[in-house]
Amino acid sequence: MELGKNLIGLTYTATGSKTFTTFNPKLNKANDISFTEATSEEIDTAVELAAIAFDAYKNTSSKERAHFLNTIADEILALGDTLVDMYCQETGLPEGRAKGERGRTIFQLQSFANLVSKGSWVDATIDVANPDRTPFPKLDIRRMDIPLGPVVVFGASNFPLAYSTAGGDTASALAAGCPVIVKSHPMHAGTGSLVAEAITLAAKKTGMPDGVFSNLNSSGIEVGQQLVSHPKVKAVGFTGSIRGGRALLDLAAQRPEPIPVFAEMGSINPVVMFSKELEKNTAYWAEAYAKSISLAAGQFCTQPGLILSLKGSVFTNFTNLLVAEIKKIDANCMLHPAIFEGFQFNKNKAQSQPELEVLTDETFAKNSNYALSSIVRVDGGAFLKNRILHEEVFGPYTLLVECESLAQMKSIIMNLDGQLTASLIATEEEAKASFEIIDALQNRVGRLVFNGVPTGVEVCNSMVHGGPYPASTDSRFSAVGVHAIKRWVRPFSFQNFPDSLLPEALKELNPLGIKQTRI
Repeated sequence: MELGKNLIGLTYTATGSKTFTTFNPKLNKANDISFTEATSEEIDTAVELAAIAFDAYKNTSSKERAHFLNTIADEILALGDTLVDMYCQETGLPEGRAKGERGRTIFQLQSFANLVSKGSWVDATIDVANPDRTPFPKLDIRRMDIPLGPVVVFGASNFPLAYSTAGGDTASALAAGCPVIVKSHPMHAGTGSLVAEAITLAAKKTGMPDGVFSNLNSSGIEVGQQLVSHPKVKAVGFTGSIRGGRALLDLAAQRPEPIPVFAEMGSINPVVMFSKELEKNTAYWAEAYAKSISLAAGQFCTQPGLILSLKGSVFTNFTNLLVAEIKKIDANCMLHPAIFEGFQFNKNKAQSQPELEVLTDETFAKNSNYALSSIVRVDGGAFLKNRILHEEVFGPYTLLVECESLAQMKSIIMNLDGQLTASLIATEEEAKASFEIIDALQNRVGRLVFNGVPTGVEVCNSMVHGGPYPASTDSRFSAVGVHAIKRWVRPFSFQNFPDSLLPEALKELNPLGIKQTRI
């Protein structure tokens, strides 16, 4: 293991002169290991190697790919405390969070292994020939999904494992048959390097082609720009800010051959609270949402940044209890000084709007990079008029909006940008009587939560983690769950092919025993 170097296929390399270090936000000091940023030549080598690997990797069997993914999971687990310690040093997050995220990462890899081993994910569809059909004979046409080619994955700042080097984007792309080049996140380059080594060991043990995976260090935007622009890269996965995701989307669209960018970006995850349920369980919901708002210093994609309710005593009582619960919660360490500074800047920008009422104490946390949760309030009319109030404040910050009527609430929802999630706090009777509100929410989000909090994304087959722009760049796809594999494939048809020349998934006798839709 050679921490600090780039990993291009099976080879460590560090030919560049630009270096950087990660940062321990809890101790407020740089970590010791120096990382060498990938040069233009190293980037090109990684992509060229991935393109060569694609020719072999796309033809590996489902069992071979499944074995590869399961072995990656085993190798990550084998890193033990070395990985956990590095994670904690680079993020300031506790050991329990590190182990929980590691478990999720392993589960994702195993889930995709299970998916590809069964084989039916290729969506085999067969139109059987009918030469006697009139007025024209029916041709034999057989369709399945095939991999796109080399994929670039950008590591996320807030999930160093589950959304980064071996996270959902990488796992799903490898499952689809696509080599992966990771642009490691500079805030947790050490964590990424350890995981990259685990992937490489798994590739060696399972006989995968050299270049099926690479990990490149980067402290700025240049490496990512070159990767997205490279003609042999065929798709991009990204989790981060609207600004960063949009820049990649635009860059990919400007290529001579445009490619898809599947980016998960900003979201304030609106919560709608109805009076009967809120009045019945005020204390419960105040405590639940205080915890959800402050969880991991608000550094979740699904943090509830906006709460809507009808103006009145019920919402006022909830507000008072929520503020009281928030004040009980200690300041939490944010992932990096840059994220902390961004949180402070965006929070101050929002709170400088004259319509806003700040409900929490604005005292600063004693330690550097530690953030206190903020609750602010505004009336519905002012919110509709001021687009600044619609912007994400990445961190423990939530805006309460007092609506004058259901009509105004609906108007607010309809004027929101696309979001990852929304939550509905209501009795069943209230929900049944408020179909227009539910319908409006459904039009703006990818997932609707009933009587719960949005934080926490279950990795399962039916999960949708995406939504209308700018929550994601393509709302037809989820970044979480096994359906995420659909981002890295394209449909392909064989017409009038002899059975002997068809892929196993489309053969007449179905030797793989997969689901075939025959028409």
